[in-house]
Amino acid sequence: MLKAVSARLALSVPVLAGAILFGFVLLRVVPGDPAALLAGQSASAQVVSQLRIEMGLDKPWIVQLIHYFGDVIVGDLGRSIISNRLVLEELIEAFGPTAELVLTALLVAVPVGIGLGVVAAVQRGTIIDRSIMALAVAGISLPVFWVGYMLILTFGVQWGLLPFTGRLGPMWTLEGLQGLALPALTAAFTLIGPIARISRTALLETLHAEHIKLARAKGVPEYRVVIKHGLRNALLPIVTLIGMQIGHLLGGTVIIETIFAWPGVGRLIVGAIMNSDYATAQGGLLLMACVFVMVNLMVDLLYSALDPRLS
Repeated sequence: MLKAVSARLALSVPVLAGAILFGFVLLRVVPGDPAALLAGQSASAQVVSQLRIEMGLDKPWIVQLIHYFGDVIVGDLGRSIISNRLVLEELIEAFGPTAELVLTALLVAVPVGIGLGVVAAVQRGTIIDRSIMALAVAGISLPVFWVGYMLILTFGVQWGLLPFTGRLGPMWTLEGLQGLALPALTAAFTLIGPIARISRTALLETLHAEHIKLARAKGVPEYRVVIKHGLRNALLPIVTLIGMQIGHLLGGTVIIETIFAWPGVGRLIVGAIMNSDYATAQGGLLLMACVFVMVNLMVDLLYSALDPRLS
């Protein structure tokens, strides 16, 4: 097990290096000059030029990239030109709300998605199956921003049941849960469809296996056949999809946090890109990449728990 984890972590190094390179190049091709932004609109060209030298922006890109790699290795992500705070401090502060959003969405989407998939598989070919699959296709097809705006319009504006702007507190408080409800439901809606579809497909394949026929021949109750024998053996593709969808969800939080003014990493990245804050944007992208790598590592470890033959 330790050998497998070490090998997986070693493979993660080039992935993170690629994420750093991608973020570095992408931000450099986006129009904007951090030195001009920091100097202000009334600053002279000489002042802007001096700031560019102080910030190291006058050097070739390859030199800037090498310096940035060296800083990242020692844990220095730079300082934000907007708040003049260390980027690492801002990321730590913003990661909590993003983690709340992602975890709550998963707590809603995973059981609901798997449950709908199981019901659709058991009721294969019926109106219930078709209705669930139609809902799943809608969840996959509808843009996340449209879902968010519809929830705001319905539950926030028309009915006035839930707040839809900002984080009102930690998720373990009533106010925090109320503020978290609509952003988390928006994120969960985009996950339920894919999870339901893969759960239905995986379970249908498992229910035709020989051990399932044997369990039924022994008179095992149908619900135990489906849950204990069928779903348990269908978890590998479901876990794989959930791991992939977490990466999709991390990307979606950029949109969701912007729509709901949620003070997370996604909104921080958007603000940094809009203001040419290279250090904050690069740090945010690196954090997202690290989380995605760790999630995939956890999925690999979970494989071994679900099927010891894969260890």
